[in-house]
Amino acid sequence: MSSGTRICIVTDAWHPQTNGVVRTLNTTRGMLLEQGHEVRVIEPGMFRNFPCPTYPEIRLAWMPGRTIADELKKFRPHYVHIATEGPLGSAARSFCLKHQWPYTTSYHTQFPEYLRARAPIPLALSYAWLRNFHGKAARTLVATPSMQRLLESRGFTKIARWSRGVDVELFRPTDAPILNLLRPISLYLGRVAVEKNIEDFLKLDLPGTKVVVGDGPSRNELQIKYPQAVFVGYKYGAELAAHVAAADVFVFPSRTDTFGLVLLEAMACGVPVAAYPVTGPIDVVNAGVTGALSEDLHAATLAALKMNRQACRDHALQYTWEKATAQFFGNLAPISH
Repeated sequence: MSSGTRICIVTDAWHPQTNGVVRTLNTTRGMLLEQGHEVRVIEPGMFRNFPCPTYPEIRLAWMPGRTIADELKKFRPHYVHIATEGPLGSAARSFCLKHQWPYTTSYHTQFPEYLRARAPIPLALSYAWLRNFHGKAARTLVATPSMQRLLESRGFTKIARWSRGVDVELFRPTDAPILNLLRPISLYLGRVAVEKNIEDFLKLDLPGTKVVVGDGPSRNELQIKYPQAVFVGYKYGAELAAHVAAADVFVFPSRTDTFGLVLLEAMACGVPVAAYPVTGPIDVVNAGVTGALSEDLHAATLAALKMNRQACRDHALQYTWEKATAQFFGNLAPISH
């Protein structure tokens, strides 16, 4: 990679949010800085903002157009990447189109499916809006081949690949008994919200103990409904990795993730995965070796418990942030000033 280039990343998802999008963008930013690039992240904390309905921890910028324009003119980036479709992403897109700056976008979240989980909004309507949002980009970056096929089937074009990595020094096998619970331990890590389909995990009749790492709007309701499950809230850094490594199986009930970074983190800890055969798991899990994929999540969980933990670790070692960042940089669209 060349050094000294100025890269602007515009995102509506940033700290203090805890999710795969923020981890991906922050890690990519760190890698680019290490390689000598200048990186400017335009994020909601720089603006007057308000809580997103049903997602209060997500802050949305209020009328960011003028400030976005000032920031982009002042920074004069060589590349602009618009990571999200919210107010900041929309304002940056408008500026780039007005000034004929090429830009790239990324598709991190299956918003049509998220919206339909909360309201009867037709998928065709949501996808039409997203197709328009991404349609003028030089490239739209997606994490997996199955996500690319899904979007192409919905009429998206100019799609390129941007995979993910995992910190294998942080997420690694350990014998530390951080969870003194009846085994086997089946663990879920992620946002506790309706679109994550977590109830499909909690209602399973499994041996041992179910553990939920994470928080979200559905936590109180689910904690009352499933008192046998252990809810530990958000964990971070080494404590998070230790919780994952303490599990016997990682259960991923989501049907709407575009990648599922947590799948890599689990496998890096030597923990096999049980999931549905949907976008994300079908690309990331080596079925029959590092996890079990089935429409019968109960059967998948029991099958995954028998899988080799070292094989899970070996599989995760193939995914590096160096490779992922090289993909990201290689797909950016240069601006001629």
